[in-house]
Amino acid sequence: MLVRELTERADPLRLRKDVEFLADRPRSRTRAPEAMRRAEAHVASELAAAGWRTERQPFDVRWQLGATDRQGDRALSFKPRLHRRLTGENLLAELPGADPDRPTVVVGAHLDTVDGSPGADDNASGVAALLEIARLLGGLPQPPPVALMVFDMEELGLIGSRVAARRLRRTRRIAGMVCLESVGYFTSEPGAQKMPAGFGTAFPAVAKEVRAAEHRGDFTLVVHRRSTQDAALMWRQAARATEPSLPAITLRDPRPDGALGALAGLCAPPLMHLSRSDHASFWNAGIPALMLTGTASFRNHRYHQPNDTPDTLDYPRLAAVAVATAATAVAWPARSAG
Repeated sequence: MLVRELTERADPLRLRKDVEFLADRPRSRTRAPEAMRRAEAHVASELAAAGWRTERQPFDVRWQLGATDRQGDRALSFKPRLHRRLTGENLLAELPGADPDRPTVVVGAHLDTVDGSPGADDNASGVAALLEIARLLGGLPQPPPVALMVFDMEELGLIGSRVAARRLRRTRRIAGMVCLESVGYFTSEPGAQKMPAGFGTAFPAVAKEVRAAEHRGDFTLVVHRRSTQDAALMWRQAARATEPSLPAITLRDPRPDGALGALAGLCAPPLMHLSRSDHASFWNAGIPALMLTGTASFRNHRYHQPNDTPDTLDYPRLAAVAVATAATAVAWPARSAG
């Protein structure tokens, strides 16, 4: 079984080293550019060591409605800012020898942080998991059609992933996208897991699961839409088979992919929280996507703060996230959920 093979090869200590390197300081294209370049160099070096070809994809955009990257735990939609001009760079990595005729599965994570936070959970955890996925998939006998992306300027309003989603849609067939967002913080303390206002009414089945577990934050939330329902269930099944076994809760966003879904979120506040990372850029571009998350500010009180540090993360469980994601990317459903 692929999950068992990948679990044997995954290394929590390697994940910890990546997080400690990345999260020793804040990193941002606009506020901390040297730290951002240092982090990018580490990511590119680790991808190359795992056998991946890395392409730098610079972008230059103007008059973008986005967000401020000041400290604080408010959702992107409540921190609006109009950016006059932004120049950044995404990283795209692919394995030589992957079948070009098969649609690509994209696994992505953002590298930047808010001002003043080293961002261990948000989002060095996601980038570290992505690097571990690169090592796991790079060791397979047949390279799968999977692309890895490291996004710039997520904290400014998903700027880098907006550019990436549009570019990918023009240049290749995309089977789907998996977003790794704040995936390293877990707690078994009762009452630690919070829910947004109105969440219980909008998603009663999920709220019931959280209450039944006494609001413990010991699970990964898998946010999906109808187009990625099969992939979400596949991820949950793979997570159950990891060691340690990783609980997962799946949550279906009822909105359709594309512009209509983006507009619908403005009318329903609980839905806006489901679009708080780079997967939303792919949804808005009409590309099936799902988000893996530890729910960020609804579990981790260090979110966007100076004490979001490497010593607070659970590395065996982070390794399980990487394994389940790698296995899902390889076996991504051939058809969208009907």
